Amino acid sequence: MACENNLVVKQIIDLYSQISNLESLKPSKNVDTLFGQLVSTCLPTDTDIDVTKIHDEKVKDMRSHLIKLCGEAEGYLEQYFSTIIGSFEDNPLNHLHIFPYYNNYLKLSKLEFDLLAQHTSHVPTKIAFIGSGPMPLTSIVLAKFHLPNTTIHNFDIDSQANTLASNLVSRDPDLSERMIFHTTDVLNAKEGLDQYDVVFLAALVGMDKESKVKAIEHLEKHMAPGAVLMLRSAHGLRAFLYPIVDSCDLKGFEVLSIFHPSDDVVNSVVIARKLGGSSEAGSSQIERCVIMPCNCSKIHAIMNSRGMKKSMIEEFSAIE
Repeated sequence: MACENNLVVKQIIDLYSQISNLESLKPSKNVDTLFGQLVSTCLPTDTDIDVTKIHDEKVKDMRSHLIKLCGEAEGYLEQYFSTIIGSFEDNPLNHLHIFPYYNNYLKLSKLEFDLLAQHTSHVPTKIAFIGSGPMPLTSIVLAKFHLPNTTIHNFDIDSQANTLASNLVSRDPDLSERMIFHTTDVLNAKEGLDQYDVVFLAALVGMDKESKVKAIEHLEKHMAPGAVLMLRSAHGLRAFLYPIVDSCDLKGFEVLSIFHPSDDVVNSVVIARKLGGSSEAGSSQIERCVIMPCNCSKIHAIMNSRGMKKSMIEEFSAIE
């Protein structure tokens, strides 16, 4: 595929060139404009570009570096707005709408909750979020709007990020009790991972294939059999912004669903179950990648071995 000659890819390469020459990726008018243009360029889903089939080494190297630049810029953006929102004297959670991508997180968290409800037989009492960052919006949105009785443990390698994140919920009488923060590298988190019904792995944990797979392998080793793993991936042009998680990266897990949004929610969502639990229902390890078509109007079930009981759907719906 002559990917480098594609008009849209040329636009992405041009934006990459401008972004990579910036003196700083911290929020500013120029930084915000360039990344806004980049996201807008990568959002369209009516494209036949498959980044997994790109053979042009220049484009592959550009994409790898661009993903890291996006991750760095996103970290600065979250740090900036977490500091501002956390400075309000009243409950900072009343001001989350200031964050420019707050509505996207509302949509993404609702999507992930719906997937979880479809593939889980009970409401989780304890969730781990790996790579929560200074602005743990997924954890906050899930705890506030979807899982009012669930305790969420947030793990991040950056102590400053956890300090900022903790400050956001410290004045909320409910979430200050149900949001717990741990400063550690995910690869050092071993004991206790088997206590969680659900583990979320943030898109920015593992910015290249090798480190992403390493994190997944670690979770597979220490999660409880039957526990659910939620991951964020990317599809189409959006894979220039975030790394892709393939089904073959999930050895030791049963892949349940992959969903590719077609709106302004950038990340795809992958949900899988750790093999070995009673819910395995005789499924075997996936030894090859399963390529999912991008029909974004519905959730793509790959190997969901059992349906959701009506009573449990009602149980989840009752807490929305």
